[in-house]
Amino acid sequence: MNLQQEIIAKLGVKPEINVDEEIRKRVDFLKDYVLKSGVSGLLIAISGGIDSAVVTGLCKKATDELTEEQGKEYKTLGVFQPYGEQVDISDSYAVAEAFQLKYRIETNIEEAVNEIALEAEHGLKSIGEHRHLSRGGKGNVKARTRMVMQYALAFELNLLVVGTDHASEAITGFFTKYGDGAVDITPLSSLNKRQVRSLAATLGVPQSVLDKAPTAGLWEGQTDENELGITYGDNSSFLEGKDIDPVAKEKLEKQYMKTEHKRAPIPGI
Repeated sequence: MNLQQEIIAKLGVKPEINVDEEIRKRVDFLKDYVLKSGVSGLLIAISGGIDSAVVTGLCKKATDELTEEQGKEYKTLGVFQPYGEQVDISDSYAVAEAFQLKYRIETNIEEAVNEIALEAEHGLKSIGEHRHLSRGGKGNVKARTRMVMQYALAFELNLLVVGTDHASEAITGFFTKYGDGAVDITPLSSLNKRQVRSLAATLGVPQSVLDKAPTAGLWEGQTDENELGITYGDNSSFLEGKDIDPVAKEKLEKQYMKTEHKRAPIPGI
């Protein structure tokens, strides 16, 4: 087994999927875990991107079915988390409208992030490091602050925090460990980006979201593909076991090896 095959096996990606079957399987997965956990529903942070839009659709379908089947209400809470002014926040609300979310909360993280950054800079100054947080460092603070807010709300409302992680992000380690990766359940984890898009079309994700370039929103103009220098087309094809450009393949495999610590549980001794 070569490295590509090992990665595919570890991440559980299929070369082809039946979209309707995958939707059904993932909705049932969410329903089962909600019942086992004894919670009142699901929380999803809606960024305005395709991944969170697909998860929103799955969550809403799961809680609607549970409400009908169990005879009591189960919630899907959509959370919007701009940093200051989010230029595409209308896409987040369009997702909420498309899936008819009854419960929505907007929490602006700008003030909290800036205070954390300021305290960190004071700390650096105390050891002789006179500088601002780096762009990447502040981006990580944003990711972690968003998760703190999600868990604050989830605790009060007895909800599970649902993640948007999928195999095309896992292979590159493109998440902040225990930042945006600190969630309770990940219904997209064995899908690649192309497959997520296939689910999106069937679920009814708004066209404005389908047309956007993928971004984690960590700084202005940031996109996943530009940051990594790897297209999601090559990424998805690799995970489907296809041959891709050798340069892209080498870059993906190196990125996978370099970021293994992000996918691994916290080590102990």
